[in-house]
Amino acid sequence: MIFKPYHYQQFGTNHILENPFAGLFVGMGLGKTVMTLTAIDQLIYDRLEVQKVLVIAPLLVVQEVWMAEVQKWEHLKHLRVAKILGTEQQRKDGMKAKADIYLINVENVVWLIGQLGGRWPYDMVVIDESSKFKNHSSQRFKKLRTMRPKMKRVVALTGTPAPNGLLNLWSQIYLLDKGERLGETIGGYREKYFRGHNEGMHQVYELKKEKEDLIGEDYYAVKIHEKIADICISMEKDDYLDLPKRIDQMVYVDFPVEVRKRYELFERDQVLSFLDREEITAINAAVLMGKLLQFANGAVYNEEKKVIDGKEYYEVHDVKLEVIAEDVEAAIAGGESFLIFYQYQHDRERLMKRLEAYKPEVLTSKNSKTVYPRWNKKEIPVMLAHAASAGHGLNLQFGGHLVGFFGLNYDLELYLQALMRLDRPGQEFPVVNRRYIIRGTQDEKVVAALDGKEDDQQALLNAVKALVKKWKG
Repeated sequence: MIFKPYHYQQFGTNHILENPFAGLFVGMGLGKTVMTLTAIDQLIYDRLEVQKVLVIAPLLVVQEVWMAEVQKWEHLKHLRVAKILGTEQQRKDGMKAKADIYLINVENVVWLIGQLGGRWPYDMVVIDESSKFKNHSSQRFKKLRTMRPKMKRVVALTGTPAPNGLLNLWSQIYLLDKGERLGETIGGYREKYFRGHNEGMHQVYELKKEKEDLIGEDYYAVKIHEKIADICISMEKDDYLDLPKRIDQMVYVDFPVEVRKRYELFERDQVLSFLDREEITAINAAVLMGKLLQFANGAVYNEEKKVIDGKEYYEVHDVKLEVIAEDVEAAIAGGESFLIFYQYQHDRERLMKRLEAYKPEVLTSKNSKTVYPRWNKKEIPVMLAHAASAGHGLNLQFGGHLVGFFGLNYDLELYLQALMRLDRPGQEFPVVNRRYIIRGTQDEKVVAALDGKEDDQQALLNAVKALVKKWKG
């Protein structure tokens, strides 16, 4: 296929060519992969500035998107690509291969740096979905940071650089400029732009605010954006593309009286048990909330995930399951396919069993090579996927326009990324996004936080505080 770039795609490519350290905060579906590959091609074969490029990306994006884009466009087909994936021996073979571009998944970056023993043969690094490095205390960031001085060029790509707040930006920008713009330490960045306060044992940071009548409450956010504006460009798809408007729907479901009583007792017992042994921290708050969200979905893991009667969980109801099954039946009857994002493994097992008549398939990193293209050919009527493994990079818009979230959590980035697998260029119909919500449960709190684009951690802590107030009484 001949690549005829839109003006914004040429602008993105030029930004990479003109800036050794470039951030493309590009809306999902605008073609950031082909923009980057076009720049890589010119840097290697026209300008002779680059010899080896390392691309770091989520596993499914590495497997399906980068290779597919190289093979898709005529002007890129000569690029030699090697994969540092698979078993340890396969990864070592990939490292030794003669190639222009080396692809590796995020989880193997620490391993790669260990293998190199201080060497760094890649003069250009592309971090696709740079938000995977938003945690400044993660090993992947710390290790890659040590190699940063040896990189001649770095490109950071993402559609959601700071979905849960601008605090997430520091480590991503550091990998571009070594701290020149936002400071060399996370502490310095926090001190300059944020104010912190204690929430139990957890420290929470919020943007500082000036007097609204003088400067406006967005003053510090604007300052941060101004600091990085010379090396980072931002594009949203709504500014450039005319896509069918997405339809967001809340599917409210009510518990039967008996199940409602069981949920209230379960919630009370979990909260009181939580108070007996724990302070409110983000970690144990997530454990508590996870149990309540599992109950809303219809099954809860037993305490130690012991296998009892062939299961590590016990089922408490099938209310939500029956509602989504009715929607699937209606969709298939109308000739439509349905994509379902699940939250827990027991969700997947129960969905597969309930929807067995429709021959559902699960999209995973292991089977993506066969399932992914078949979905886009409309050969799979019902497909299940987990947002953490299938939420970045994959183009699923050709297989359907109906998506349902059987369960959600407080991670805004995962939710947005999963949703945009269908809502992207090539989609011919308005995407219908259905969230299945049990009324009167923590489902409602999660959706309110996501729609309000709240910081995920703070929203979680606020929800737990409300529960404590309700039951401590």
